[in-house]
Amino acid sequence: MDLVDKLLGPLRKKVQNSKKNSKKKDSKENKKDQRKASGKVMGALPDLQSLDWKDQVNTLKEAEKKIKPTLDKIEDMSKDFAEKSKKEAIKSKDKISGLFKKNKKKAKENKKKNKSNANYALIEKEYKEGLVLLQDILAPSSTKTEYRKFSYSGVFSKTLFVYAYPRFLNVNWMAPLVNYDGTMRISQFIYPFQSAKILQVLTKKVTQMRSEMRIQREKGLISDPGLETAAQDAEQLRHDIQKGIEKFFQFGLYITAYSTDETKLEKSISQLESVMQGQLVLSKTADVRMEQGFDSTLPFALDELDVSYNMNTSPLSACFPFTSATLTSDEGILYGLNRHNDSLVIFDRFSLENANSVVFAKSGAGKSYAVKLEILRYLMLDTDVIVIDPENEYEALSQTVGGSYLRVSLNADKRINPFDLPSPIAGEVLKPGDLLRSNIISLIGLMKLMLGNMSPKEEGIMDKALNDVYSLKGITMDLVDPSQKNPPTMEDLQSVLEGMDGADSLVQRLQKYTEGTYAGIFNKPSNLDLKNGLVVFSIRDLEDQLRPIAMYIILNYIWNRVRSKMKKRLLVVDEAWTMMQHEDSAKFLYGLVKRARKYYLGVTTITQDVEDFMRSDFGKPIITNSSMQMLLRQSPTAAELLQKTFHLTEGEKYLLLNSNVGQGLFFAGNKHVAIQIIASYSENSVITTNPQEILNKQ
Repeated sequence: MDLVDKLLGPLRKKVQNSKKNSKKKDSKENKKDQRKASGKVMGALPDLQSLDWKDQVNTLKEAEKKIKPTLDKIEDMSKDFAEKSKKEAIKSKDKISGLFKKNKKKAKENKKKNKSNANYALIEKEYKEGLVLLQDILAPSSTKTEYRKFSYSGVFSKTLFVYAYPRFLNVNWMAPLVNYDGTMRISQFIYPFQSAKILQVLTKKVTQMRSEMRIQREKGLISDPGLETAAQDAEQLRHDIQKGIEKFFQFGLYITAYSTDETKLEKSISQLESVMQGQLVLSKTADVRMEQGFDSTLPFALDELDVSYNMNTSPLSACFPFTSATLTSDEGILYGLNRHNDSLVIFDRFSLENANSVVFAKSGAGKSYAVKLEILRYLMLDTDVIVIDPENEYEALSQTVGGSYLRVSLNADKRINPFDLPSPIAGEVLKPGDLLRSNIISLIGLMKLMLGNMSPKEEGIMDKALNDVYSLKGITMDLVDPSQKNPPTMEDLQSVLEGMDGADSLVQRLQKYTEGTYAGIFNKPSNLDLKNGLVVFSIRDLEDQLRPIAMYIILNYIWNRVRSKMKKRLLVVDEAWTMMQHEDSAKFLYGLVKRARKYYLGVTTITQDVEDFMRSDFGKPIITNSSMQMLLRQSPTAAELLQKTFHLTEGEKYLLLNSNVGQGLFFAGNKHVAIQIIASYSENSVITTNPQEILNKQ
């Protein structure tokens, strides 16, 4: 009933008030207001004001009876709602408590994880602190900054900065500085300047200088050359910047010299200052700021000295430091040191238009040493090397690398048949008879070398005899690959010549190689095998008269094998001047050099007799077809000839005349540098030809 009291309480109060108000006579407006108020509260109830108070009470009791079921329903609904709300509140409370427990649990887990991570980070930090890093290795043990020097770990350093330049700078003026023989670092800092701002400054300066010159003229004073020159330079620079020809920069140049000896350091600084003063470039030591100078020349791009000089594009371009020649590439082998700037000469001769090279030097200058060093290093790059050795200089090298050393002599068991024919390369398009025809032409040259000069008639007879002797073995011009047939020998050629008219002289001269003193070496089937790696043909034990012939036959045999299989190879012909003495052998060598590129072959021609080599009509063409040349120490006569051939300067000629062993000029294509051949101790012990060193090893 509490809810009924709450709803009807205000109504009862209004009824009581109406009883009191019935006794009074109010105005019509108050009655109307009361009626409106009672109407709003009672809604559909009758007008109580018009009833007696007893009737009003009865009416209210009847209304209470009518509204009581509705109120009971409302009370029941409120109870149900309260119970549901209570249950939901309990559920929400359980959920919140569960979430709180979970969050609390997660917080504990996160706390544990954070603690373990912190411990791991601490352990990792302690572990890293115990490692030896690159920066720990590079860092000096101590540094010391003094008024006029900076030192670290027993090394002293001193920094110079340039503060003034001459009016004109020559191109390559920094070459003596860059190539100075000492330990130093050079840093250049270039700061671009806005053209618009510098044009304003230049215009103002030009106006001031012109005004000053006008005042001097009005006063009748003598003109100042320095002022006039400055005005002209400023006006010219202003015009060039306006046209975009020049740009303006601020340029800082710092040099730090290093030495473990203070006396040597002072000497180096004095020499560097003298070198720059010779170019009218003025410098000072960075006193009191030696540490900043040291930092400014480290490769960190930090300009802590901040000493710059105004420059436009033209003089700044003359300050480009890398002006000395370099021959360093990413591929190839090490040939030696560049004597201009101590850089490494690393080069791959197979990267040139052809891989041929010539080596000229006087006896004992180190030409064979340099070539053997090249062979040893190219063998590591899986390159096959074939050598014709006239003095057994390559025997130790061959034994060291496990190569084949073949002695060619009258008493040796190794034989080469000059009538051998090459096999065609896979994929090469050949016409029938090409290989046979080429080999017959080479044999005619060999016969001229063996038999001496032949008349045109004898030459024709020899040509027919060679064709006939191959035909007897089933080798004709109809075959594309004649290498499958057994080739004839020198004795077969003699038999054919004996049956021909007019060949008596040829037979008599040929008998010396088939039946006479020189029999046995060139008239038997070949029993050689050119294996991979290093193959050396030693011809030291051959008589001098047989050497050109043997070299010709060996080269022809090598050429036939080279043409049969494409592979990266080097062919070294030592003492090539012996072949250049005869026209036919010189012509054959030239043809070999000219055609080697097509078969991935590089021919190295070595000689100490430059005059004999150049006297031949094929000497200079061989040089022209060799993209790489090495000139070591020369005699005065040879130096004159080489100067004309290679267009050397007087300085380069002087260098060749005064070089030590292993020093000279290295040409590769259009570039050339002064070189110092260097080898490791192990390499030197294998390739040395110094008699004293060989005796010491024994």
